[in-house]
Amino acid sequence: MAKDTNRTSKPASPRESRTAEDAPNPVWFKPVMFGFMLIGLAWIVVFYVSQSTLPVASIGSWNILVGFGIMFIGFLMTTRWR
Repeated sequence: MAKDTNRTSKPASPRESRTAEDAPNPVWFKPVMFGFMLIGLAWIVVFYVSQSTLPVASIGSWNILVGFGIMFIGFLMTTRWR
């Protein structure tokens, strides 16, 4: 049997190389991101429900800022999520 010499084959396409910025996030990234947001929300809810005696009574109303700060870390992580 004769071989077909006119056969055209597609050249092997080079794999796309990913730089560090284009690489997907590690597996732990998403749970940590949502964890920060939920912990911050829980901090604020506990502060209001306990009538400012918990989570840290000695810092008083600064507990709200601590809760928003923890949530803000989670929101900053969303900018790096791929």
